[in-house]
Order: sequence, then C-alpha cells, then structure tokens
Amino acid sequence: MSGDDTGNTNLLDPQAVLDAVPTGLWIDGKSVPAASGKSFEVFDAATEEALVSVADAGVEDARAALDAAVAASDEWAATAPRERGEILRRTFELLTDRADDIAMLMTLELGRALPDSRAETTYGNEFLRWFAEEAVRIGGRFNHAPAGNGRILVAHQPVGPCLAITPWNFPLAMGTRKIAPALAAGNVMIVKPARETPLTMLALAEAFAEAGLPPGVLSVLPTSSSGDVSTALITDDRIRKISFTGSTPVGRNLLGQAADRIQRTSMELGGNAPFLVFDDADVDAAVEGAFAAKMRNGGEACTAANRFLVQSGVVEEFTAKLVEKMSEVRMGPGYADGVTLGPLVNADQRDKVAEAVEQAVADGARVRLGGERPDGRGFFYPATVLDNVDPYASVTREEIFGPVAIISAFDDEADGIAAANSTEYGLASYFYSRDIERCMRVAEKLDSGMVGVNRGVISDAAAPFGGIKQSGIGREGGSEGINEYLSVKYIALT
Repeated sequence: MSGDDTGNTNLLDPQAVLDAVPTGLWIDGKSVPAASGKSFEVFDAATEEALVSVADAGVEDARAALDAAVAASDEWAATAPRERGEILRRTFELLTDRADDIAMLMTLELGRALPDSRAETTYGNEFLRWFAEEAVRIGGRFNHAPAGNGRILVAHQPVGPCLAITPWNFPLAMGTRKIAPALAAGNVMIVKPARETPLTMLALAEAFAEAGLPPGVLSVLPTSSSGDVSTALITDDRIRKISFTGSTPVGRNLLGQAADRIQRTSMELGGNAPFLVFDDADVDAAVEGAFAAKMRNGGEACTAANRFLVQSGVVEEFTAKLVEKMSEVRMGPGYADGVTLGPLVNADQRDKVAEAVEQAVADGARVRLGGERPDGRGFFYPATVLDNVDPYASVTREEIFGPVAIISAFDDEADGIAAANSTEYGLASYFYSRDIERCMRVAEKLDSGMVGVNRGVISDAAAPFGGIKQSGIGREGGSEGINEYLSVKYIALT
C-alpha cells in the first residue's frame, strides 16, 4: 500500500499479513480451535487496539498435543537424519521467501521497529539452516576398553518429547533455536509461546507442515493460562525435556517442577549485561557498539547492555557521543516508514522502564536525553541516557528492558571488572579496548557465559548462547546446542 494515517509507506499490507496467519492451536499438523471454544486477543502496542483473536489453549488441549506428539515420537526418531535435515532446510527456504511477511508480522504483534524485525528474521531463520546441517553430524564413539575385556560403544539418542516455553521479545528466534535442534536430534516438541506474541510461532508451524514435517512432531499452544498449560505438561511423565527462555523467578519455579520427575532442562534466564569502555578504547567504535548493544530490539533483549561502565578518562567524551547517536532515533509505530524505535510490548513494561528512570533520577542520576514518558496512546518510551549514576545504585541491579542507557564512571581496570561482576546474573558482557593483553585478561575475568570484545552484537546461530550464575543452564546454538536434546547411551560389548 502507498501509505496510511500511521505514516506507513511499506509495500506490505499489514492486514493481509495478519489474514494469512492461522489463529487456531496447532495440533497434529493442523490449525484447530481450543476445546473450550475460547480465544484471546493480540494487541498492537502502538495503538493499544486488538489485531486478531487467537485460540486459547487449556489443559485438555495440552493433553491432546502431548498425545499427538507421543504417537509421532518413535517414527520421527527413526526418520533418517538426512530427511530430518532436509525438512529443516525446506522450512528455512520457505521463511527466506516470506521474510518480509514474517518481519511485518513480528512488528505487528510485538511493536518494535521493522528494521529490528527484519534483522531477527535473518537471525532466527539461520538456526533452521544451521541445525539442518547438524542433523547428519550426530556422533558417538567406539573403542576398546582399557582393560582389554571388551568394547565401549557410546550412542547419542533423542531425549524424548520436549516442551519449549518461549518469551515475547524474539518471537521467531526463540522458537527456531529450540525447535530446530530438537527436531534435528529426532525429538518431538510442543511450544507454548508468550501470550503477547503467538502469531509468528503459528506461522512457523504452518511453514514446517508445508515443508513436510509429519503431523504431531510439532505443536503450538497459544494460551492466556500459561501456568495451567505448562504445569499440565511438565507434570506428565511423558515430557522428558523442558527448554525455557524468560525471567529468573519463573525459571526457578520451572526447575522445581522439573526436579520432581528428573526432567532434562535448559534455562536461558535474566541478564544484567555490563558494557565497559576503557581509556585506551576507540571511543567512536565503542559508541557504535554501545548503540547496537542497547537499542537492538528497542532494548527489549536479555543480551542488551544494561550498565555502561566507562573509565573516567573518556567518560564525558563517550557520554556526549552516545547522546548524539541516540538523539538520531525516530520513535513511532514500528511499521511506519523511517521508524527505528517502536513501542514497548505492553503497559506493564513501559511503566517498569519509566519507574526505573524516575528512581535513578531520585537517587542522583542526571538526564542527558529523554527520560519522560510521552502522552497519548501506545506503549512508547523515548531513547534515554542517564549519567552520574553510582555503579552500585539500585537502578543497576535489575534489567531495565527498554531504551535506557545508564552510564557510570570507574577509575581503573580492577574497579571496572568488580562493578561489572557485581550481579547475580551472568549472561552477556561487553567491553572495548585496543590493548590485546587487556582484551584477553578482561575477557577471562568477566563472569558471564558470553563476552563481546570490541563488538556490540554477539548472537550467532553457530555459537553457543547461554549464561552462568542465575542467568541459566545449558546452551542454545552452535555444535553444543543439539547436545541439549540428546541422551548418552553406553553399550558394553564383548
């Protein structure tokens, strides 16, 4: 279309994109209504208006999906790895052809700017291609026992029916990086997407079916009763693996439930990523990296830089240049032409960000940019920069999950590392320095599962994604990612 009252000049018709998506539950290879007949609405975060109604899964639907998964499990596990990989590859190609539609769909249900959605379409789809190639590389080993009394055979086998619980902030990638390795390894999977963003997952399930995935191998259960549906599945002995991305408190609860049945788990939980800039850094490069690390997805990312720790010799130069860079952001509906910052996902998230800024200012922070919630409809919050923040202030303790950069000064390397590590989280860290010895030294000392050295974006389908401490257990992506969905069997031979 040529344009509308939101200023949208994209060629795609948002309504046509919505009309093409199945809105039922995806069970046994098809879109079906909820057993209760209930549905819930998905909202446009820019207008606060309903986009579409989606079937609302309940406990009965969860059991039906698990019945279908179990019925398909043995046959899928016995499917040749090459064929499993080819189905993943065909799904990758379908999503490549539909990249513009998928990006628009994510922007509509999440709210974020279309350029960010396009970037996620590329990133999320890459997990399908990566694990299509990994499906045929599942190995094992064979060797003689050291005592000479037999042979040792080690086989890797599918872990069994899996449950994936995905968040709202990356509707495609959080699905593909769980579904792709599970299916490549020969497992069946049920996905419970976030209530805010179920549409992309339903579109993905439909693409898998078109690519030849057998019925029952993948089910998707949108629901407004997340706890009931998840508990019904986790407390069923047939579920053997749980993969969750979300908050640490919810992950802790799920781990407790999984412990009752000794189920395998992968947990990608909260983050509080530090971004250090040392005096010897290329400040211009650090600003570019900081902007990418902060503003990707409007700051609604677990890997987003949450605390900018800048050595005192360059703190003012860095702050001034970051303010200038973030001043260039254009806020508006994510699907409007030229917008680079859309609304936050909902009112609760917007209010949480606003309250964090207000508390920081009350504690002595100085507002260098933004800092005021705009009037009108939509869950908008502007690009904001705060400085003069104590590195141990309360605002630095939790994820902000929004477009707010908090800048603190430090004096020497030891002080910077200490401040960076002063959190129970350990997902991602970033730092900038031109000293190669410092780069190796600091990278080893930072307490996180992932470290970006002179880089503001680190996610890669070919690399292991995950954290330490209360940021979770397990890894997604890379050659390590498929191991999360395999059991090791030792066979003793004479």
